Amino acid sequence: MDDATAIPAADLVTEGVVLDRLLALKEGDTFLVADPWGDLRGGADGLFDRDSRILSRLVLLVGHDRPSRLSSAVSDDNVFFTCHATNRPLPPMGGRSAPGGVIHVERRRFLWDRRLYERVRLTNHGVDPIVAPLSFEYGADFRDIFEVRGTRRERRGRTRPPVADGGRVQFGYEGLDTVERQTWLSFSEPPAALSTERADFRIRLSRGEQFDLFMEAGVEGGETPGRDRWRVAALQARLAMRAKRRRGATVRGAHSPRFNQWLDQSRADVALLTTDLPTGPYPYAGVPWFSTPFGRDGIITAWQMLWLDPSLARGVLTYLAARQADETSTFQDSAPGKIMHETRQGEMSALKEVPFGLYYGGVDTTCLFVALAGAYARRTGDLAFIRKIWPNLLAAAGWMTDHGDSNGDGLIDYARAEDTGLSNQGWKDSEDSIFHADGAYPKGPIALLEVQGYAYSAWRALADLSALLGEGSPAAWSDRAERLRALVEDRFWMEDRGFYAIAVDGEGAPCRVLGSNAGHLLFSGLPSAERAGRVTERLLSGRFRTGWGLRTLASRQPRFNPMSYHNGSVWPHDTALGVAGMAHYGERDAVALMLGELYASAAHFEMRLPELFCGFNRQTGEPPIPYPVACMPQAWAAGSVFLMLQASLGLSIDALARTIRIDRPCLPAGLDRLTVAGLAVGETRLDLIFQRVGSRVAVWPRHQGGPALQLDVAD
Repeated sequence: MDDATAIPAADLVTEGVVLDRLLALKEGDTFLVADPWGDLRGGADGLFDRDSRILSRLVLLVGHDRPSRLSSAVSDDNVFFTCHATNRPLPPMGGRSAPGGVIHVERRRFLWDRRLYERVRLTNHGVDPIVAPLSFEYGADFRDIFEVRGTRRERRGRTRPPVADGGRVQFGYEGLDTVERQTWLSFSEPPAALSTERADFRIRLSRGEQFDLFMEAGVEGGETPGRDRWRVAALQARLAMRAKRRRGATVRGAHSPRFNQWLDQSRADVALLTTDLPTGPYPYAGVPWFSTPFGRDGIITAWQMLWLDPSLARGVLTYLAARQADETSTFQDSAPGKIMHETRQGEMSALKEVPFGLYYGGVDTTCLFVALAGAYARRTGDLAFIRKIWPNLLAAAGWMTDHGDSNGDGLIDYARAEDTGLSNQGWKDSEDSIFHADGAYPKGPIALLEVQGYAYSAWRALADLSALLGEGSPAAWSDRAERLRALVEDRFWMEDRGFYAIAVDGEGAPCRVLGSNAGHLLFSGLPSAERAGRVTERLLSGRFRTGWGLRTLASRQPRFNPMSYHNGSVWPHDTALGVAGMAHYGERDAVALMLGELYASAAHFEMRLPELFCGFNRQTGEPPIPYPVACMPQAWAAGSVFLMLQASLGLSIDALARTIRIDRPCLPAGLDRLTVAGLAVGETRLDLIFQRVGSRVAVWPRHQGGPALQLDVAD
């Protein structure tokens, strides 16, 4: 995915810690990943601000050792990290030593306004008074996010000598981009000993006594940490997260606490990753490597959430429209009208050591941008907003017609302009993800199957919007859609395999490989009903279906590897788009079945679906196998459950016609009642209750306010 194409798992394993064992917090453009003790040890972890690691080491010691960990977790709302631990045997101090297991160590932290707030609480449960030696080891390397991920640099900027003063330490770095970066680390109590690498405290605890030490780290000095600052910032952080989680409608299952836990965790993850920008809310792609706006990820996450919370789609469309390319740059892979793939704020991006400061090397994002605009208009009826971005939509269509079809064959294609860019520019962007049936890599420019589906949706959206706005010729856009449909059916369809090729290369030869890309084509509604049925049957066969979700590549294909990034792994969003595509053609039972399988997967990942996991077949009594460096949380993985639920319920909203359509709804096994509460359509709010009745699912509306809507239910 994105700019970290197929990161080898071994490359990011540092000091025995891999990403599935790191716990993350995020607020705005600041995020933190730490090990289960809450420590930062200089591997893939750290406190990051605007793509720079501003704190690379933070280790808590009680005595000379890390405490013995009892438990650790992030709160349900993703605001607080808490680790419970106890001391190991302490060295004698003042003639008396303390046995292990008598001091309860609670480490609790959160992020707010570009600062880390931490409270260490010590409680003496022993029978004697204790002097507890408590220490922090710390450091700041100011490495760019790409350095942390393994990109080597020939030169770095100048690290300022740290300064220790009273109860705080200042770290500084002047980057090669001439930007001064600072980190201030401060404590509520003056340490017994303070250096530029370590602070030592001697905490005297009577029997049953409790002591709190507060620590803050951020890009500015600020006031002395303390209880009042902690409480005020904690309240602000919690209220801000609560407001994000309460946007839009909610979904709840009756008597299904585990299923509701999945819904709650997924909604909390989308809220965590959503940053409120001046242009509106934008879901960042994932922590740690992709905590920044990505075009493709933002669009798909917004689409997954569109039926419940259209504000995400509006925020994404506004942000991307403001960053639409207006010039050609081979380094940035940009051309007029193209929509951004990724943006970064770090030193290496500013210096153009990597092209991702504002990078356009995604072949699909421009088509998806237009298609999402059409879906947003239909869902909300907000034509005033569509009229505002209409010039951007026309510019995007211009790119699709000209630069997007580089060889003039009618298909949207790509070929990177410089070696610094991504070699593959669809969502499967690892270097080995697109190939021929003999395993050979195709010559460019490459036309991906799913991108043609996105383009088809874009042309149809332009036809609808043109008619609604009274702008241009709707028939011309419709003609483009139909010409593309015919071209895809002719160039990509493999009759002998009952499936679509994943791509067509620069010489016009199809890449005759069975990939999940065809599920995305179903999502666009391009295939004929007959061919869609054959594709659905193949996707639900054992070659794709693992029991945990759909593989990205069918088994027994060249380059198939269930442990790879894109060639046989399971990506929840990929599965969700595929089964939503099946639902487009009337499939319901299989959609509910696949929703149940992803639910089973989530249960083994503590109800947080990762970016991807390995594509091995499900074995009785055994969990799915993690991909060690998968992002968790990850936006379109979190949003997958909501798209699949919408597909299972057969629910669509047409605010322009003031109609909610529900087509043959199904519920996953074990769930007999589901409520969609607070669904807003224009000024109208209502609840929908879905109830299993015998072999069918009935639906009842409960009107809350506003003008009446038409509810069109097909059994």
